[in-house]
Amino acid sequence: MKVAILSGSVFGAAEEVAHHAEALLNAAGLQAWHATRGTLQDIRRFAPDAVLAVTSTTGMGELPDNLMDLYSALRDTLPSELRGLPGAVIGLGDSSYDTFCAGGEQMVELFDELGIESVLPLLRLDASETVTPETDAEPWLAELVTALKARQA
Repeated sequence: MKVAILSGSVFGAAEEVAHHAEALLNAAGLQAWHATRGTLQDIRRFAPDAVLAVTSTTGMGELPDNLMDLYSALRDTLPSELRGLPGAVIGLGDSSYDTFCAGGEQMVELFDELGIESVLPLLRLDASETVTPETDAEPWLAELVTALKARQA
């Protein structure tokens, strides 16, 4: 199963989580692909069987700049080849802000619009509670692998 990993990060934590997810998914026998500034064309060339989004939240609850172009392209075109694919979202944020993980919530809403079927609830990683979000994501990523492999069977 081919898994496209979409990511957006301001200070690099979400990128670290995305890279770690890519390594774990590949080690589990899936074919994961991640590009920091991936485009809709990149996704179409890869032709994923599943989609994972990893994003931090900026400012007043927006997505990071390096994810906005892809987000807009997906929202504007609603590519039919993503409809029905399994997917999941990891959101990073700081619970001391009212906009905690709002970027992740935006991606969940986009996945709903695209018809991507959520296989796990949004994972919310709190910067005020951890300094190793990539490690904290590991149990959830193991559940993701199990859910995706069950869909392959």
